[in-house]
Amino acid sequence: MKTRITELLGIKYPIVCGGMAWIGRAEMASAVSNAGGLGLVTALTQPSPEALLKEIERCRGMTDKPFGVNLTFTPRPNKVPYEAYAEAIAASGVKIVETAGNNPERFIPIFKKAGVTIIHKCTAVRHGVSAEKLGCDVISMDGWECAGSPGRDEVGNMVLIPCAADHIKVPLLASGGMGDGRSLAAALALGADGINMGTRFMATKEAPIPEAFKQALLDADERGSVHIMKSINRPRRVFRNKASLEILEIEKQPGAGYPEFGHLVSGERNRVGYENGDPQYAAFSSGPVLGLIKDIPSCKELLDRMVAEAQQIARTRMADALL
Repeated sequence: MKTRITELLGIKYPIVCGGMAWIGRAEMASAVSNAGGLGLVTALTQPSPEALLKEIERCRGMTDKPFGVNLTFTPRPNKVPYEAYAEAIAASGVKIVETAGNNPERFIPIFKKAGVTIIHKCTAVRHGVSAEKLGCDVISMDGWECAGSPGRDEVGNMVLIPCAADHIKVPLLASGGMGDGRSLAAALALGADGINMGTRFMATKEAPIPEAFKQALLDADERGSVHIMKSINRPRRVFRNKASLEILEIEKQPGAGYPEFGHLVSGERNRVGYENGDPQYAAFSSGPVLGLIKDIPSCKELLDRMVAEAQQIARTRMADALL
C-alpha cells in the first residue's frame, strides 16, 4: 500500500499512532513502527527534556523503523519548557514530529533546521490551511469523532476530510473514528493519504496500560464516550465512566466552571488512574470508535488485518459498485 504518507514518512502502511498522554511510551511507539505504521513517543509524558531523550533512545533500541515524537502545546504554556522539549527532539536525531494543540509557529524553525518532518493536528480546515502556510509537511485533520480535544466546530470526518482535501495540498491524515479496514478505505476515498488512530491502539497487546482498561474498551460500544467541558467552550471527548459522568453533573450546576471540576480532568489524575488500574477513576480520552473494537490484537495483527480488509474492499465492494 503506497500513498503520499508512506512515501514521505518511509513507512509500510499509511497508519499513524497519534500522541497519547501516559501511553505514548517506547513500548507503544516501537510496536506500531515494527508493525509497519508510524509510532509516536509522547514528549510530555516524560517529566523533562532529558528524560525524553532517554525514552527516544529506549525506543530506538526497540525498533529500526521510523518513529516520531508528539509535542502537544497545552493552554498553560508557562508551565512547560516547550523550547527545551523542541530542542531535545531536534537534537535526538528523530526525523518526524507531530505537533498539536496551540499554534506551532515559533517551534517550526527549530524542527526545520534539523530536517524534521512536521505533522500538525488540526480540527478545522482553516487551521490546516494556516499550518500548511507555516511550513507543516503533513496535516492530521481531527473530526468531531476524535478522542481528546475535537475542536468546537462539530464537523464529522465524512464532510471534514473531503473539505480539507479540497484546500490542503500537503499529505493529509484522517483522525477520529478510525479503527478498522473500512475506516482506512473510507479515509482514502474521502481524499486522505492515511489515518491517525489513538483509541484503537489502546486496545492492543503492547499498549502500556492495565488490562482493566483494555477490557473496559472492549466491553463498550459506540455510545461509550461523552463530551465534557462544553460548558466552558473547551470540549473534550472521554470515556463514559464514573469520573466523566461526575464532571457532567457538576457542569449542570449554575455558575460551575473549571475550578469546580478541574481536579477531575487533570493530566495527573489520568496518570494516577492508569497506575492504579482503575478505568473509573479518571476521564481518560476515548472516542466512539469503541464500537469497532472487538478484540485485543497485537499491533502487527491489527495493522495487517486493517490493510488486507481495506484492499479487499477496494477490489470487491467498491469495484463492483462503481466500475
